[in-house]
Amino acid sequence: MRQGILTTLSQSDEGGYNYDYATVPFLAEVFKLIISGLFLWRETRTSSLATAKITTDWRSVRLFVIPSIIYLIHNNVQFATLTYVDTSTYQIMGNLKIVTTAILFRLFLKRKLSNLQWMAIGLLAVGTTTSQVKGCGEASCDSLFTAPIQGYLLGILSAALSALAGIYTEFLMKRNNDSLYWQNLQLYTFGSLFNVARLIADDFRLGFEKGPWWQRIFDGYSITTWLVVLNLGSTGLLVSWLMKYADNIVKVYSTSMAMLLTMVASIYLFSFKPTVQLFLGIIICIMSLHMYFAPPQTLVDLPVTNEAHPKTLKQVIVEEKTDS
Repeated sequence: MRQGILTTLSQSDEGGYNYDYATVPFLAEVFKLIISGLFLWRETRTSSLATAKITTDWRSVRLFVIPSIIYLIHNNVQFATLTYVDTSTYQIMGNLKIVTTAILFRLFLKRKLSNLQWMAIGLLAVGTTTSQVKGCGEASCDSLFTAPIQGYLLGILSAALSALAGIYTEFLMKRNNDSLYWQNLQLYTFGSLFNVARLIADDFRLGFEKGPWWQRIFDGYSITTWLVVLNLGSTGLLVSWLMKYADNIVKVYSTSMAMLLTMVASIYLFSFKPTVQLFLGIIICIMSLHMYFAPPQTLVDLPVTNEAHPKTLKQVIVEEKTDS
């Protein structure tokens, strides 16, 4: 939610961008790379390399190329989507990643989900969507269905790419016991390189009419644009931590609950007017949270039956001897 709002605020009055939005993912990757490098340096200083667990085998390192490419495409698709749809529509379509993440979680990571958990994930998608739907008395009530078809296609693609990147990253983070910061360093190094390649490709495509990318990298930047960079970078670092020590479903729930808390905080901080849809969405999401993580026996009251204990072989033999 925060990313969509900040990105929209960074747009010009005409709805475009005064800056090259391809530079934002690049700077975010550099930010994550620097932070991860500092933490890895601190980790190796305070412990031995054996404790830090750093694997330098190229066959392991090269696997981080794939999520870097996926994140590169996803980050740029986000900016392209917001040129066709408004923030509300973007947020509602973003809830598709809840369902796509669960599907890929089951297919690729082979994590079995119970029927109750599938229902909980469906409720979470419904709850987050309900909380974001505005009343029909507002000006943007009909905006969800008036955007160009390109906006919807890009929104669906963004949700699918977000889920795929998350699932593959979880697979990489948990495939060995390497240091989280070393894994991040590999991921963000490739991410930075691919983003540079994209910027160079744009220069050749445009015939260098605006000069090379490094000379205009900060052109059109404002405080809001820098907030977009910092938000994108910090979110990526938090997600990598969740992928290492939790899983994608926990990430989906934490993201959704954080979104709802942000909306509640907006009531007091920005005079945001609460709606019935918001309260209904919060209730549905809380029900979904309980349904997914609570033990099944606490959700379903099964009748207690007094079943007779089966007789052992010894008891049967003794009874037969007594009868005879």
